[in-house]
Amino acid sequence: MYLTKKHLSRRTVLKGAGVALGLPLLDAMIPAATALANTAASPKLRAGFFYIPHGAIMWNTVFGPEMDRWTPSGAGDSFKLSPILAPLEAHKRYVTSFGNIENRAPMSSVHTLVPATWLSGVRPDEKATGAKMAPTIDQMIAEQIGKDNVLPSLEVASETTSQSAACGTGACYYSSTLSFRNATTPLPMEFNPRKVFVQLFGAGDTPEERATLSHRRASVLDMINGRANELKADLGSTDRAVLDGYLESVRETERRVEKASQRDLTGIDLPDTPIGELADFDAQVKLMFDLIALAYQADITRVASYIMVAEGTNRTYNHIGVSDAFHPLSHHANNKERIEKLVKVQHYHVERFAEFVDKLAKTPDGEGSLLDHSMLMYGSNMSNSDRHNNYPLPIILVGGARGALKGGQHVQLPEYTTLSNLHLTVLNKAGVEAKAIGDSSGAIAGV
Repeated sequence: MYLTKKHLSRRTVLKGAGVALGLPLLDAMIPAATALANTAASPKLRAGFFYIPHGAIMWNTVFGPEMDRWTPSGAGDSFKLSPILAPLEAHKRYVTSFGNIENRAPMSSVHTLVPATWLSGVRPDEKATGAKMAPTIDQMIAEQIGKDNVLPSLEVASETTSQSAACGTGACYYSSTLSFRNATTPLPMEFNPRKVFVQLFGAGDTPEERATLSHRRASVLDMINGRANELKADLGSTDRAVLDGYLESVRETERRVEKASQRDLTGIDLPDTPIGELADFDAQVKLMFDLIALAYQADITRVASYIMVAEGTNRTYNHIGVSDAFHPLSHHANNKERIEKLVKVQHYHVERFAEFVDKLAKTPDGEGSLLDHSMLMYGSNMSNSDRHNNYPLPIILVGGARGALKGGQHVQLPEYTTLSNLHLTVLNKAGVEAKAIGDSSGAIAGV
């Protein structure tokens, strides 16, 4: 038998003109006649945490179960998604929903402690002069699976809101981020797509670097085009198709980021940070998902956390026919018309998340797809937004997690099951050996 397959290192990058671009997993990175699971090219777990504020319409309004638009039912062939989660129908075999989960950590804090405690389950020390809480599970996972990546983790948001009043009490540490590297280090969520892009793909991020790049008038792909063509000549047809698709995705993302910087800023005193936040909120939400997908595909990072819309936001949703601001609308006062508008907003965010899930499902990654090798947690740390309560929480897990997640089921847990039990479950399935976290009493079985 003759083995003629060429072997590329998993760390191969395309270089040119002082920049480097990571590559997706290609067949040529796998040594010939070697089982994929026994190589360094074995697909790695990707973990993602996707947060929406203001809860979801569940059974705990005055209308009871008849108005529940979030909770799925059944398992296996009888698993049925709810109206809000319906956009995930094509991939529902990857979806696990949980009933009766509670997080006591942010209780009675209204909005100020809600985002950060979603992934910690630990109430912050509100008397401390600075941030003091606990590491969040995304960062615990990043320490385990992301330590060899260019970026151990990526933290992004679709928007930011002013928290100056809350910052006077120290609460701003907890209201605007999901991620704490350790007990005293909150991580900022970047909402500027250009900054995220250059963080991922190595463009400039200072006035001097931006001036140089503007003078060159060249994209990352233009700089490495020659090397990309040389590499494609050495690849098989399957790998060429994968590489072409990846480079086209990079090109499209570059185009959209560049378009965001072309606004007329005449007479405006520009800050040092690059321009890139899109005025079109829907496009902004999509672009952040695309950047995360590219980061996963190129294995630049394996852990991402995304605040899809800010806590306490006054964002309107005219693009889906809801002109009301999200935060005031969330105080629905049990008005059915307002509740139905909230359902539309919540359904919209799941639609955008579902598009991201679909992109991962269509992206090859070794012997499977990125979705097969991902574990994605989506949901909120609030339940009934009109009451600011935290039970039951709307949360799902999506993905195959390299075979660690069953999917296709709604897990009805005992009443008031602590969110920390889910945290412990997620950690263990990510390979983080933990016996307890927060107020956990044990991992959730059957997931």
